Amino acid sequence: MFDRVTPGMRLAREEIFGPVLSVLTFDDLDDAVALANATEYGLAAGLWTADLSTAHKVARALRAGTVWVNCYEEGDLSVPFGGMKQSGNGRDKSAHALEKYTELKTTWIQL
Repeated sequence: MFDRVTPGMRLAREEIFGPVLSVLTFDDLDDAVALANATEYGLAAGLWTADLSTAHKVARALRAGTVWVNCYEEGDLSVPFGGMKQSGNGRDKSAHALEKYTELKTTWIQL
């Protein structure tokens, strides 16, 4: 866990693959969303709230391919997973991933 992280730190701007928690402070909900979106990456995000309205509002505003509310690392093979921005295009898992692994071919024959 890293506390006193500021928005300009590399730790706050880049994707870190591992069990890492970066703690940033914010003044209000809009500031929190702005901090979360102030990176060129957007694989996933997590938020905790007791207010369902806040959960929907923040989930819509976050530029991340997956948003977990009151949980983390939940998933199912039937649900698409993938990022936004520099975290990638397309989705893994689910029927949405089939295009990535399929090559289309067209053959025209005139007899």
